Amino acid sequence: MSENIKEIKIFTDGGAIGNPGPGGWGAIILDEDSKKVTEIGGKEDKTTNNRMEMTAIIKALENSPDGLITVFSDSKYVITGITQWVFDWEKNDWKTKNKTDVLNKDLWQRLIEVTKDKEIEYKHVEGHVGIAGNERVDVIANSFARGKEVSLFKGDLENYSVNLLDMKKDESSSIKKTKSKSSAKAYSYISMVDGKIEKHTTWAECEARVKGKKARFKKTFSKEDEENIIKEWLS
Repeated sequence: MSENIKEIKIFTDGGAIGNPGPGGWGAIILDEDSKKVTEIGGKEDKTTNNRMEMTAIIKALENSPDGLITVFSDSKYVITGITQWVFDWEKNDWKTKNKTDVLNKDLWQRLIEVTKDKEIEYKHVEGHVGIAGNERVDVIANSFARGKEVSLFKGDLENYSVNLLDMKKDESSSIKKTKSKSSAKAYSYISMVDGKIEKHTTWAECEARVKGKKARFKKTFSKEDEENIIKEWLS
């Protein structure tokens, strides 16, 4: 690798209150060559979690210098979409396998455009497990979504309060999150048999539909969780 090629680390996050509702996004851009850090963020009055996650990456790439870019995001939807799904969507005139319109087509097309001729590696990180960069962009995004003031940093890495180079998880946070979710009350159960998706209010209903059949099924914990799983299954 040439010594003149910059290495760029980008952390992004986005979310909406109400989904749809007021939303915000945040990103951190670290130029490891110059040791410079830039925080950016923004908001929209009515949007969704996924649109804000996508917007964060788009804006970060638009503001990033050229180089070898690593994007750290806790959105599997965006990472899987830009690395896998978009290729089939483009071939199929932006239709899913079930012939429905691809959601967020405008942002997917923008993301494709800003990634052209860039060397990008996408890495999924778990949210809310103590990874410093991810925690900071979560604060930025949530502050914008809630209309709170947030001071965005731009300057030398040595003066930055967040240790972006520490990618270790806070294991206690991870354990708490796992226990909390596994024991949480289900929002719904969803199943897919022969390409048809159905929602169920109880596990008994879901089990009765899938038992003995080639099927997919999953417990969801919120409307957003349900929507994201269905989108993934239909893509």
